[in-house]
Amino acid sequence: MLVSDFDFHLPEELIAQQPLPERDASRMLVLDRHTGAFRDDNFRSLPSLLQPGDLLVLNNSRVIPARLYATRSGFTGQIEVLLTQQTAPLEWTALVRPGKKVRVGTTLVFADQLQAEVIAAGEFGERTLRFAPVNDFFVRLDRIGHIPLPPYMHRPDDAGDRERYQTVYNQQPGSAAAPTAGLHFTPRVLEEIKARGVQIATITLHVGLGTFQPVRVERLDEIRLHTEHYTLPEETAHAIQGAQQEGRRIVAAGTTTVRTLEHCARTSLEPHSGETNIFLSPGAEFKLVQALLTNFHLPQSTLLMLVSAFAGRDNVLHAYNHAVAERYRFFSYGDCMFIA
Repeated sequence: MLVSDFDFHLPEELIAQQPLPERDASRMLVLDRHTGAFRDDNFRSLPSLLQPGDLLVLNNSRVIPARLYATRSGFTGQIEVLLTQQTAPLEWTALVRPGKKVRVGTTLVFADQLQAEVIAAGEFGERTLRFAPVNDFFVRLDRIGHIPLPPYMHRPDDAGDRERYQTVYNQQPGSAAAPTAGLHFTPRVLEEIKARGVQIATITLHVGLGTFQPVRVERLDEIRLHTEHYTLPEETAHAIQGAQQEGRRIVAAGTTTVRTLEHCARTSLEPHSGETNIFLSPGAEFKLVQALLTNFHLPQSTLLMLVSAFAGRDNVLHAYNHAVAERYRFFSYGDCMFIA
């Protein structure tokens, strides 16, 4: 299949630039992946779409203020640095702009007495940084960093994004982008879900470089995703095993959760941590996930391909065209779909 097979027309004005005043006020398109039928609804109806005994799995990763600004000797302008993944106690992969001005051996100087040396260079502005040791790195990062809003939000981050570009259940810091399907949940909705007899569990997948890089090949079989770090906790592993044994439905909140669960289904369902670069495209077998809550995704993106693998490309693109016609809000701060 071709990347162009996953294109659709999206008017610029449908890309949500701000969150709604209330998290759970989003619209929700409900899609039957077996028949292709869909209907308009709202997110507050999600508890009624879940069944007693369902296992709802959430990604509890926390977005860090990963966008930084640095200077370097001999260059008068600012250098933008987007930390994408921690690879060692002092080392991070990053996207750097302008990349041509930042070569291996360059020392970048940040505010709050943070410094980093560029120790490796990749394509398209990718760099590996080694920070000078400090006792309170994440405290300083929190003081000087900016929330890394996606490039399709044509505005700088503001104080409100520090709360709204996080899920209410975030726990583990490390993501360079939010697991956006989770942004709709409120404590009230979670309590309603529990009251219906739905079991809730969490995994962690730290969203990294792949979220920010466009697909640069023509065919799906040429796509190679960056690796991202994940953790399958003991309690969640036991919950998954129990749901499997009892034939209960496993519902994933977000594509990051899907990727983690399906990777673990192919490797190990015992508690562990690791890295995954799993790419799910049409033809993939879903071994665990039977229902999915997801936001609307970019044209020709790997996330749209994942959703199409789950629900069928024609079903998904038909539903997307309806969402465009009905003026749904798209992408990170936008509306959502429930697919079962």
